[in-house]
Parts: sequence; C-alpha cells; structure tokens
Amino acid sequence: PAERFLHDGGFDKGGRYFLVAANARHRIAIVGTKDNKLVSVIDSGGQTPHPGRGANFPHPKFGPVWATSHLGNEAISFIGTDPAKNKQNAWKVVQTVDGQGGGSLFIKTHPKSENLYVDTPHNPDAEISSSVAVFKIKDLAGEKPKFKVLPIGQWSGISEGQRRVVQGEFNKEGTEIWFSVWNNKPQESAIVVVDDKTLALKTVIRDKR
Repeated sequence: PAERFLHDGGFDKGGRYFLVAANARHRIAIVGTKDNKLVSVIDSGGQTPHPGRGANFPHPKFGPVWATSHLGNEAISFIGTDPAKNKQNAWKVVQTVDGQGGGSLFIKTHPKSENLYVDTPHNPDAEISSSVAVFKIKDLAGEKPKFKVLPIGQWSGISEGQRRVVQGEFNKEGTEIWFSVWNNKPQESAIVVVDDKTLALKTVIRDKR
C-alpha cells in the first residue's frame, strides 16, 4: 500500500516514523513504527529523491524536519516530522531549496552541527561531482538560502579521474565529517576529513588501494 518501488530511507529524529523514497515515482512514504501502519505518501518536491538515511534537524521556521536531496534535479526538500507539536507542518514538504545540481545521493547533518551537507557525485559536471554544497541551517529561514561549495576532490590531491565525492559521515562527536572520493578502478581514491566548525580541510587519507 505504500508505493513502488521503495529504495533508501531513514527514521525521523525520535525513531517513531520511517520515511522512505520511491525514487522512480518521486514520492516519499511515511510508516509509523509503533503500529506498522502507513501514515502518508507524499510527493518529494523534486525528481528522483535519494535521501540515503535523510537528515534530521530543527528547521528555524518549521520545527523538526527530515530532508532529502534528489538524483534528478537540484531540489533539496524538507518534510515536517512532528505531528504532536507542529501538526500543520507534519508530513508535508514545508520548503524546497536549490543545491548545486542533480546527481545527489546523500544529505547529512549531526545534532551538534550547524551545517547541512549535500553531495552530487552523479552530476555530469566534473566540478560539481567532485565538490559538496554546505548550507547553514539558520540560513534556511530565508527565501533563497545560499550555500558554500567545498572543493573536496581538489583537496584530496588526486589529479586524475572524475573524483566523485560521496557520502559524508560524521565522527561520533560531530566535530568533523569524512567524505569518500570515488575514482575509476585503476586510479587513486581517498578520504577527505573536514572540520565541521570552520569548513576547512583537516586531513586526507590516501592509500594505494
């Protein structure tokens, strides 16, 4: 009864609801984990949603939200997840903003971070696929929030190949985020570590493998 076909998804902050993308239909299904019932199926606000686990944070205007980026276009969508205290915003796309472009696979933040990171590894533009867009969460209160671009591929020091930057993961403390730099099989890949507070390069982990 949800939607065809379900792909990536993740929980809301409280673990009460599971939000999962039917990416070929451009929709998000919301399932209540307490009673195992379908809560709603909504349009994602973009083309081919690919949230990974999605990203949870308190939106400066709309309360708790879960976010997804998209493979098919530059839209980043925020869905309200608090039917108890923010019923008017629950299970709706309360805001969409534009990122660098389509081709995104993962969107990330951390409870201790003020930043929202959006990768674009499948974008056809090599410069976009090798970098990451970073929004300040507080700036999402504005009409057209701007983002900062981090040149992760360039920071890796790898000069050959596409250098597709993908799937940032925070350390446990939320002080730094680690990005994979994917490359073609015969070429070098790497991991680039970024300081979450300053958005500066901390270190690069390189290896022949």
